[in-house]
Amino acid sequence: MINYLKSGLLSLAAAALLSGAVWAADAIVIKGSTTVLPVAQGTLEAFMKANPGVQMSLSGGGSGEGIKALIDKTTNIATSSRAIKDKEVELARAKGVKPVAHVVAFDAIIPVVHPKNKVNNLTVDQLSQIYQGNITNWKEVGGADLKIVVISRDSSSGTFESWDHFVMRKAKVTPRAQMLASNGALVTAISKNRYAIAYLGIGYVNKTVKALQVNGITASIQAAMSKEYPFSRELYMYTDGEPQGATAKYLAFVKSAEGQKIVAREGFVPLAEVKKTVKKK
Repeated sequence: MINYLKSGLLSLAAAALLSGAVWAADAIVIKGSTTVLPVAQGTLEAFMKANPGVQMSLSGGGSGEGIKALIDKTTNIATSSRAIKDKEVELARAKGVKPVAHVVAFDAIIPVVHPKNKVNNLTVDQLSQIYQGNITNWKEVGGADLKIVVISRDSSSGTFESWDHFVMRKAKVTPRAQMLASNGALVTAISKNRYAIAYLGIGYVNKTVKALQVNGITASIQAAMSKEYPFSRELYMYTDGEPQGATAKYLAFVKSAEGQKIVAREGFVPLAEVKKTVKKK
């Protein structure tokens, strides 16, 4: 857990944990997606610097965990790399929670391999067959004669569900796949394994891994904005009803020019750039 609470608020934190309630009006709790985590962390730090009276706590755990926390009223903001499901909305309403979506950035999911892997491009179908366990050797897709090690996000991840939507289309991921809990864990695993393949949010791709083209298209901010790249998606922050007080002020900051500069700095697609692209069409 990344915790930005000052020592003076520890008793409040303990009380909230015991009661199961969200913290005071001048404290903001954020839980959820590890994909959205860099955006949340960067904007949180800048917002707290400009608003020293506001206390904030941030943790990952996955989109599903964040939405569950919103439903349970243990977070002010649930970060998610997928849209909330109908069954989650029904459960929320049954508990008196009205989820409201706030799109804060755009993203592209990118398949990645070890930098020494010869493969540069895979089709959507090849990715699906690899993740189903039907293609098991890199030589089957133009690579070396090496067994493929499949690495995936765990099922609580919004990125896992987006991958299911774009690639698997309800087909099952092979039981031989390694299921990891965060984008960071996937980066580490791929950087150390010549045999492996995984998928990441665009903001997590770095020089320790090799990004693959999909259907001959290179993932980029521009390709994600235009939706030319096939695995483009929205990133969300959810609140219970329309945000109030410090939470409303923070979300306004995230969507502001300054906040969106942080989104771009973290490697994601800022809202303003998407709007410009739409207007040009």
